[in-house]
Amino acid sequence: MSDASHASVNGPTAPADGAQACREDLLGCLRAGSSSSSGQAAGRIEALIERLERLQPADLSAQASQLAGVWELRWSSSSLPYLAVQPWLENLQLLDPAAGRALNLLRLAGPLGPLAGIGVQARIAVAPEPPHQRVSVQFERGGWLGPRIGERRLQLFRQVKQSFPAWLDVTVLDDELRVSRGNAGTLFALVRRPDLELAALLS
Repeated sequence: MSDASHASVNGPTAPADGAQACREDLLGCLRAGSSSSSGQAAGRIEALIERLERLQPADLSAQASQLAGVWELRWSSSSLPYLAVQPWLENLQLLDPAAGRALNLLRLAGPLGPLAGIGVQARIAVAPEPPHQRVSVQFERGGWLGPRIGERRLQLFRQVKQSFPAWLDVTVLDDELRVSRGNAGTLFALVRRPDLELAALLS
């Protein structure tokens, strides 16, 4: 693989020795499914994340376009039930930074998933300040998202009142993996879902 193609996969700069192995190890843990929620596995995931943050830090001034797409939460440090990874549930995050749009979508895994879900819409913006990792989040509407009928999708959304500023620091980013730290201190690890189309889910 050439240096140029290596950079396109893993960010604007090829990672230092050890970063690729750390990344592959982390992706393997995340794709292991619910077994990654055990205490020992969770500790290993967090250690891998912290190492990869040092070896392969994201730089959204050069990587903002890599944010775009459908991401699935595979692990988080939160104990909240709606942030728990379950084999029967898809916890998706849809990001369209060019349009300043995002959607958090919780739905059943499998063929029933497209029929209904719980979603929260937000406006997002990449902050220009160093270290070029922060994305501001302004939640706008939330509610039920139903099946598509023709060109329209059934939905029942209400306005969301956000009483505090929200943001994510995207600390690791490439074509398959994203690590973020939220304003409440939660650590998130997500993998890209190339099988899901961003435009279809956001429309």
